[in-house]
Parts: sequence; structure tokens; C-alpha cells
Amino acid sequence: MHEKIPIGISSCLLGEKVRYDGGHKLDLFIADTLGQYFEWVPVCPEFEYGLPVPREPLHLVGSPASPRLITIKTGIDHTEKMLQWAAKRLGELEQHNLCGFIFKSKSPSSGIGGVKVYTPSGIPSQRGVGIFGGAFMKRFPLTPVIDDGRLHNPQLRENFIESVFVFQRWQKLQKSRSINDLIGFHTSHKLLMLAHSPKHYSALGRLVAGAKRVKRDTLFSAYIQGFMEGMNLLATPKKNTNVLMHISGYFKKLISSDEKQELLEVIENYRRCLIPVIVPITLVKHYVRKYTVTYLLNQYYLNPHPLELMLRNHV
Repeated sequence: MHEKIPIGISSCLLGEKVRYDGGHKLDLFIADTLGQYFEWVPVCPEFEYGLPVPREPLHLVGSPASPRLITIKTGIDHTEKMLQWAAKRLGELEQHNLCGFIFKSKSPSSGIGGVKVYTPSGIPSQRGVGIFGGAFMKRFPLTPVIDDGRLHNPQLRENFIESVFVFQRWQKLQKSRSINDLIGFHTSHKLLMLAHSPKHYSALGRLVAGAKRVKRDTLFSAYIQGFMEGMNLLATPKKNTNVLMHISGYFKKLISSDEKQELLEVIENYRRCLIPVIVPITLVKHYVRKYTVTYLLNQYYLNPHPLELMLRNHV
């Protein structure tokens, strides 16, 4: 049995009939597949705020930087009251120690990007953020977020779920706040961070090296901020190839020349986007187990999330 990870989610994505038209947006991948690993904390801002189902639809009006939440036909402005409700709800969510949030895309309340914002004359731009979605990201800037539209992009999905598992491990580390545990976290996530951002890995390494000269709270805060910033940069075939080549160096005295050639060919085929990253990683994991390469056995890069999710089969 595995411990389920607390994740916030827009209620309609779980099949709850709370949308303005009385319907839902059930997503079976979210509910059935991810539901095996995530403990859902559902939120519907408009319904929980007090609007009925069904209800008059809302939209964002004004500046994308600070839009107003207004009913489409009657022009009632719900912005201030929604923000007051959101502040209270976010305080409640803080108690759940969420490791991520999946929002409903394009929603004027829950959207986290690409939401239409209308000028007073009715001309839309798609540069807005929903009132609650924006408030959540401001309150919890390090917590991984995504919307259901982006979740169906294989690369963005893999990155989000990888970040969720990293954040869960960090939440556990926070309980001890031990420098030795921080060093262990940094070491076991080395290759994972290198696949996202070598620049951030180097900066984090310098921070850990000078850990004893920094106040504990400052150290931990700066570390996780830098780490999650790095995670926001997608792991590309080029960066993954560099990591895989680095890993191959651990086997140069262990495997035969034919095995070396096979490994290099598989890595090259991945670099050329002819095969998914799961192929070279599976071969690498075979050698890691066969020769008990302890350092690599402890690298989360090789096992960042449950294999059953098959996330790396498509990137």
C-alpha cells in the first residue's frame, strides 16, 4: 500500500455537478488513474462561495493584471466577495499540506492561465488568470499547479506529477529540518535536477555547501524555492541525454564493449526522438540492479513516480 498524496482539484473534474449549467467535467484519467495515488481535496469556488447550480455564467472584465469577476447578463460584480471567500478557503487548504492542485482550465474563477478577459466593449484577450486560481498561486507559489487542458500534454503531465512527488518528499523533510537530511535530499535528486536545470543544480549545490553559515529557516526556504524554480523548466531530450551519458560513465568498467555500444545507440535514438525516454532508462536500470551501483540506486531520476502511470512512455 502506498501513502496517497493530498492534491487540490476543481470539483467538476471529479464528476461533481457544480458547473454553471448544472453539469460536470469528469476526467477519467484524473479520477481513476491519478486517484490511485492522490487523495483529492475538491474545491469549486463559485458553488462554495454561494452561487446556485445552475447559475448565470461569469466572465472576467477589465485588465488581465487585475480583472473583475462579473456575471455576463446582469453585470453583478462578485470580485471582492470572491476574494474574501478565497482568503478564508486558502487558510483551510493550508491545513491539508497540499502537494499540488489541478484546476479547471479557462474558468474565470479557477483558471491559472489563458483565461479570456474582456474589455468593457466586449473584446476578449486570453491572458487572464481566474480569481481563485490566481489567489492560490500567490498564497502557495511553490506548490505545483496545472489545469486539465495542460494535463493532457504528455510532457507537461509528466513534469507536473514528477514535481508533485518531489514536493511530497520535501514536505516530509521539513519535519526534521536536519542539514544532513537536506544533503541527502540534494544528493538523491542530483540527476533529476540536472535533467531540468544544470544551472539551478549548481546554485543549490553552493547553497548546501555553505549550509552551516546560513540560518536554518533561510537555508530551507532558499533551497526549495530554487529547487521548484528548476523543476518548472522542462526536461528536454538534450538535457536528458546529457544525464544519461553521465550515468553511462558509471558502467564503463562493468559492462562489455557490446553492451556499451548498445547503451550508446539507445541513448542516441532517444536524443533523435526515435524512442521515448523510458527505453534508455529501462536499460540503465537493468545495469544498476545487475551491478548494484548504490549511488544510482538512490537517484530519484530513475524512479521519480510510479511506473504504473507510464508517464515516460510518451516523452
